[in-house]
Amino acid sequence: MPPLPKRKYAKTRQRLRRQHHTVRRPKLVVCPDCNETHQAHHICWACGAYRGRNVIDLED
Repeated sequence: MPPLPKRKYAKTRQRLRRQHHTVRRPKLVVCPDCNETHQAHHICWACGAYRGRNVIDLED
């Protein structure tokens, strides 16, 4: 049999250990070309630009 804990872990200790497991919201920034919000360091899906360059052609 595997070893078992000698006593119960407190709920606070469990929560402190799992603090970094939370799901975080993506960081949103404003596109300088079309003023739409998009995820940081990603292509803008409204206009297809990334860092001032048109990366993909999006049909309107």
